[in-house]
Amino acid sequence: MKTATIVENWVIGTTPKILEKIHQNNVNITIYNREIHILEKEINSLIKRDIKFKSCGNINAILNDIIEVIKRDEHDMILQDIKHLLHLFEEITSAKNFKLLLGTINTNMCKRFHTDNNDLRMLCTYSGPGTLWLTEDNINRKALDTYGDNTSIVIDKSSIEQAKTGAVVILKGAKYLKVTNPAVHRSPAIEENGEKRLLLRIDIS
Repeated sequence: MKTATIVENWVIGTTPKILEKIHQNNVNITIYNREIHILEKEINSLIKRDIKFKSCGNINAILNDIIEVIKRDEHDMILQDIKHLLHLFEEITSAKNFKLLLGTINTNMCKRFHTDNNDLRMLCTYSGPGTLWLTEDNINRKALDTYGDNTSIVIDKSSIEQAKTGAVVILKGAKYLKVTNPAVHRSPAIEENGEKRLLLRIDIS
């Protein structure tokens, strides 16, 4: 069975090992597609609470903080998933300290296609539409560098890519060592439709 698709600047697959390919010179986004139906009850519980959680430090410190906010007996599976993703990110980045956000999002956040001014970032949209991103052949980087609007940055609007709900995404930012073309992405538009997302974001601290 084919487990990975590698085209130009992106890699998509169905195993977490796919995420490690972010270190390849020509790759700036890796996506691990997975099913998270087993987490649905706990995800819905957190969305109803309009959770806004931020923490930074090593993995143990972050997990200790989040357990104080999210009751373990009610959300054990999602806590275990977050722990798993933190350890995955630690293995891939070799970093020891992280910044984590787990939040219910009801706004459009970053509406403009952009690159991150960081090293590597992990994203997982537990509920709602996933992150929008562009393949390299669909980016007008001159417009991106001169702060053009989305219309001028995207060459073909019908070819905008979108991560699936539950997928784990790693984006290469502008501060990644020897990076030439950091990943270009933006948040999906949800505000107009009254939608909500439950988003996990992990950065190197």
